[in-house]
Amino acid sequence: MTGLVYKSTGSWYTVKALNGKFHECRIKGKFRLKGIKSTNPIAVGDYVEFELETKNNEETGIINRIQDRKNYIVRKSVNLSKQTHIIASNIDQVFLLVTINNPPTFTSFIDRFLITAEAYSIKTVLLFNKIDTYDEDTLLEVKLLAALYRKIGYECIGISAKTGKNIDKVKTLMKDKVSMFTGHSGVGKSTLINTIEPGLDLKTKEISEQHRQGQHTTTFAEMFDLSFGAKIIDTPGIKGFGVVDMDKEEVGDYFPEFFQLKQHCKFNNCLHLKEPKCAVKKALENGDIAFSRYRSYLQILEGEDEHFRTDNFDNE
Repeated sequence: MTGLVYKSTGSWYTVKALNGKFHECRIKGKFRLKGIKSTNPIAVGDYVEFELETKNNEETGIINRIQDRKNYIVRKSVNLSKQTHIIASNIDQVFLLVTINNPPTFTSFIDRFLITAEAYSIKTVLLFNKIDTYDEDTLLEVKLLAALYRKIGYECIGISAKTGKNIDKVKTLMKDKVSMFTGHSGVGKSTLINTIEPGLDLKTKEISEQHRQGQHTTTFAEMFDLSFGAKIIDTPGIKGFGVVDMDKEEVGDYFPEFFQLKQHCKFNNCLHLKEPKCAVKKALENGDIAFSRYRSYLQILEGEDEHFRTDNFDNE
């Protein structure tokens, strides 16, 4: 039988067969995927092949094969630095929720996520949430940040999960697609999903006053079928996003505005650091490239990952 993985709780997987029936499945023996050292061999969004068995009048499935993935979002595992954690696979697009405060989303986090999505050719839309709560200065900050990412080519939408502002725009983008929602804990993912599909009634928690950070409400990634012909993957809140090993030479290729200028650099293998006649450095000096983006690029090249790597994924 063939099915789609909707939920993973570490050792058990909820799989929806082609006939629409859900089965609780586990993996047969050790599962190793070629080329991927992962803490979780099977991810939400995977198409798998399984067979059913009955023991003690209980029917369960045994997964014996994963079909090829068209893409996946992967990040470093906190505890095992050489290993990775696959968040979800076979995704059509990702919605990255951003809040200016309560909790703050820093550009370094946004950029790390974006280059990972670029590396696997996954479209990312930035959703600036909670705009109903912002004063004029903060709204201006949102507009400037959105302008920065729009200039690069990313779609940016200001939304309010609570008032419903621009939720229709998001739903239109989601129709007939598999979308993953992600962001820090507390940015309003569960509230947004409940606004999009009230019947789901996902748990939400208030922001912790003590830390001004969200409390984790989602422990495992999970897929849901929505009433308007869309699938959504809800993910645990991420505090940090460790970029999985990329060659230094390729990091710049996943910054679209760097990649466009690369051909004008004097050297083919220019790292945009101290090389002469670097088109990226020139654009930075002229204000055509945002300093925050260049700073993120340097941090990734220098491997400043350690403080980005504590979060809820690694409780699995």
